[in-house]
Amino acid sequence: MFLTKLSLNVRSREFRRDFADVHDQHRTVMSAYPDTDGDTPARQAHGVLWRLDPTHIGYTAYIQSHTEPTWADLARDYTTATPEVRPLQPVLDAIAPGRKLSFRLLANATQDTRPVELKGKTRRVAHHKPDDQIAWLIRKGEQHGFVIPTARDGQPDVNPSPVPRMTGRKDNSTITIDPVRFDGHLIITDHTAFTHALTTGIGRAKAYGCGLLTLAPPRNT
Repeated sequence: MFLTKLSLNVRSREFRRDFADVHDQHRTVMSAYPDTDGDTPARQAHGVLWRLDPTHIGYTAYIQSHTEPTWADLARDYTTATPEVRPLQPVLDAIAPGRKLSFRLLANATQDTRPVELKGKTRRVAHHKPDDQIAWLIRKGEQHGFVIPTARDGQPDVNPSPVPRMTGRKDNSTITIDPVRFDGHLIITDHTAFTHALTTGIGRAKAYGCGLLTLAPPRNT
């Protein structure tokens, strides 16, 4: 597996186009990977997950994939530096039950509701309250082989941060995502389940910048 870091040029016309439409951003990301045969979508076939992180001068994109990408088709001014691509195997090799790590996850934390006006049909809505967002993440941890430890203040050691709504157009449909960014610590409980979460992502909207779990050594708190 591979992890790419792109230092994005916010003055680039192509980046501004992508930033305004999350489906255009998805297409730009997927331009680094070959077309696939069969019924499996290319994003899934190549195991692509991506995320935009804000920086003090703009944005950095992180793209994870099973297939090594080729970024030659990016517009010349799309990035401010040469794309950095490194193997992810050292991270996979370090997965072990009981290990504590810091993490970041941009997630589409949602729930299914049944409004009366829909007469039994469900509507997916985003969690907006921090307590609900943390509860969503804790449930995902139970599925994906990790727990959120308790911080010194007695609360879960994770901080949910609001992120601007992401929108776009696909065919004749409107894409609307209200993501939340989680920063904190986790403890691995199940090697297989956690590896699967790391390589395939967590939650929905994976084609649109959600679901990528990135790890680092634990911070001193």
